[in-house]
Amino acid sequence: MSPHLDAVRVERVWVAGGVVRIEARTRELSVACPDCGRGSARVHSRYRRALADVAVGGRPVVIELSVRRLFCDGPSCGRRTFAEQVEGLTARYQRRSPLLQHLVEMAGVLLAGRGGARLLRILQVPLSRTSVLFHLMRLPLPPAATPRVLGVDDFALYADVYGTLLVDADTRLPIELWAGRDAEQLATWLRTHPGVDVACRDGSLVYRQGIADGAPNAVQVSDRFHLWQGLSKRVGDVAAAHRGCLSAAVPEPEATSPPTSPAAPSDEADTPARRHAKRLFEAVHAVTDTGRSLNSAARELGLNRRTVGKYARAATWQECVRRIPPRRPTSLDPYLDYLRQRWEEGEHTATVLHQEISAKGYGGHYQRVKMAIAPLRRGLPIDTPRERPPSPRQVTRWITTAPSRRDLHTTEALRRRLTHCPELARTHDLVRQFAAMLDAHNARPLAHWLEQLSDAGLPALAGLANAIREDQPAVVQGITTPFNSGVNEGRITDLKLQKRIMAGRAGVPLLRHRVILMALLRRRYG
Repeated sequence: MSPHLDAVRVERVWVAGGVVRIEARTRELSVACPDCGRGSARVHSRYRRALADVAVGGRPVVIELSVRRLFCDGPSCGRRTFAEQVEGLTARYQRRSPLLQHLVEMAGVLLAGRGGARLLRILQVPLSRTSVLFHLMRLPLPPAATPRVLGVDDFALYADVYGTLLVDADTRLPIELWAGRDAEQLATWLRTHPGVDVACRDGSLVYRQGIADGAPNAVQVSDRFHLWQGLSKRVGDVAAAHRGCLSAAVPEPEATSPPTSPAAPSDEADTPARRHAKRLFEAVHAVTDTGRSLNSAARELGLNRRTVGKYARAATWQECVRRIPPRRPTSLDPYLDYLRQRWEEGEHTATVLHQEISAKGYGGHYQRVKMAIAPLRRGLPIDTPRERPPSPRQVTRWITTAPSRRDLHTTEALRRRLTHCPELARTHDLVRQFAAMLDAHNARPLAHWLEQLSDAGLPALAGLANAIREDQPAVVQGITTPFNSGVNEGRITDLKLQKRIMAGRAGVPLLRHRVILMALLRRRYG
């Protein structure tokens, strides 16, 4: 019935109370003493063990096994008697078969406490969540071997508390996990595990110092993904600082309505919102123009630091006024000219106009047609859609995307912004130069590129140049060598998944067990 029962003699099988019970006894074979290894078949006594086994047909299984206690006849052995163990069926002090125990442990590795307990309940193995976690934490972790290529990265445990994950970049398996991202802790681990040749990391000063102290001969590699991520963030800062150029480059609609008032309020603060923006702009610049930091200005003015930063980056107070976004294009737009023509011909019934454009292919609702011709009843033109100005994040994505992957609309929209704003055009050229270095794995132009960053007249890019110069040897390795932190990022993603499965309540020891054992489980079962 079960392969692990071949080593014993099954005497009876029956069902009682929904439980499959198997009565068996061990065979009369010689058994080795666990201390001296000498075989013995001289029986001292017998006793019964009740072993839970994997369910059969949806019913739990209990094996009532009669085992022997044997004498040890070794003259120098201190053990006089010992209980025999059946390989594959029994283990010392264990009330489950090894097959069922493995099932309990794997449920804990895969689903942790509550999830594992639910799965085991379905498999007719009722266990509490704490018992599942207990068996999970009893599993031994593999010894931490010293990797040739080490990956180091941090992750958020919760709020502002971080942890550190070490990964073997060759085997792609996690090695160690601990709370905190301390340089001395990393250096200590490296000293106790000598032999690391290459260390891949992000631009963190903590990990840079820890690797330099613990493994001074290891080659440090600044990951190319983090380099590109840092550059993209600075491009976003440049785009945000030139937000006015993004809306100024929006093309005018083909049919514009005449202005209702010759003296449109453009520069005067004639509304409460505009007056409020002007007062905040003047107050913030009165403090920040003296050289005060944003935090100091925020404390003095009683404002949020982000609000102070927005007004401090703005060149004029008009940039800080919230603008009403223009109307988005709709499915009715292709029929607006026809509606205007029919209105001029004398057809003013919305129902009839809706029926006419529906015959031409319009699939929208009558109410939209009624709202579209409402301005015509008041002697006003139909509202014409206008292209919405892109956000700084959207322009950043356009600039950092390879030209071959941009569609025609994106290419044209970006071209208008770059033509209108020389600073964005300069930023775009520098981004494409760095992308060419990454694609060609060529770091020779890096020094000249850093000079261009510093001379671009953009504070965000100048700060990036200073940061790269401080870590230039590792940046060169990141550009020219195939080593990277891709494995680290994948393991961090898996670690976050395990945290969410446990609702973020897992401590570091439990998280370490699950992350390391889960990786080994995937490697074993594919």
